Amino acid sequence: MKLSSEQVLQIALLARLGLTDDEVDRLREQLSNILENFEVLQQVDTSNVPPTAQSITLQNVMKSDEAAVSLPQNQILANAPRREGEFFRVRPVLE
Repeated sequence: MKLSSEQVLQIALLARLGLTDDEVDRLREQLSNILENFEVLQQVDTSNVPPTAQSITLQNVMKSDEAAVSLPQNQILANAPRREGEFFRVRPVLE
């Protein structure tokens, strides 16, 4: 499917993109090639393929939760750009 320059400009308008004439010509070719590839894919017989959201089964991979010794507080605060006593000093988020 070949796209026209007007169609590319309409797509650019919907995407809120400003394109030069050179970009319109380049994108017209690229988008036309993409659509032609989809036309080829539409010819593949998928009648025996069940619909699925995932091609492989999903499996959660979780690390076991183990207690460990923490770093000393002075070492943690050593690289803090601002600190106030034993705490990190940050700018207020809310007024």
